[in-house]
Amino acid sequence: MITLFTFGPAFGLPDPSPFVTKAEVLLKLAGLEYRRDTTGYCRAPKGKLPYIRDEDIVIADSTLIRFHLERRHRIDFDVGLSRGERATAWAFEKMVEDQVYWAVVRERWLDDANFDRGPRRFFEPAPAPIRPLIIAKVRRDVRKGLHAHGFGRHSLDEMVQLATRSLDALSDFLGDKPWLMGDVPCGADASIFASVAGLLCPLFDTATRSHAGTKPNLIAYRDRGLARWYPDLADKTAEAGA
Repeated sequence: MITLFTFGPAFGLPDPSPFVTKAEVLLKLAGLEYRRDTTGYCRAPKGKLPYIRDEDIVIADSTLIRFHLERRHRIDFDVGLSRGERATAWAFEKMVEDQVYWAVVRERWLDDANFDRGPRRFFEPAPAPIRPLIIAKVRRDVRKGLHAHGFGRHSLDEMVQLATRSLDALSDFLGDKPWLMGDVPCGADASIFASVAGLLCPLFDTATRSHAGTKPNLIAYRDRGLARWYPDLADKTAEAGA
């Protein structure tokens, strides 16, 4: 059986990392048996989650996990799509992961109010005397990572402009289709659902969440994904009116 190493549910989401959720949805789409393990972060081969153990093979990174599932288990996540449609799905997936994701990181980790609402909870197991030092270091590392990527060199307003342009493109392309490419979810839906669900999390007060909230089709898309892959969370989201 495949083991998926995760952080575990948080903030009303399947996982605080959209990439962990992406990997789990890929496993669900593939119809493969798997189990979750929330104790693997310290042993993560690339220092981050997700990663999987598939018998004797360990694969880190959600996209490389997809490639592994396609090769080893002969899964075609884009079955029925033409070459052009596969290319379009891939492009939208990477647009969301490269533009929207980094804006969300900035808004959650470097905005003090949002940090206190969410990410600060991750540090509660740390000993109280050194907790502030650990938090300060991790937040500095996040800032450095954003800067090294290039996205963090923009002002917050510029980041939001880039992210909202991507959200507009996604909403316009999705239109009234149930899934990105039509009536059946494809590989890109794993990533895009995870990103949209995380973005719409009502716990955080961010410009990108507010913008996404003006897109009824993105909200409906999130709700369809929850109902299909995480029905327990779908019920809670409906009760909260999120």
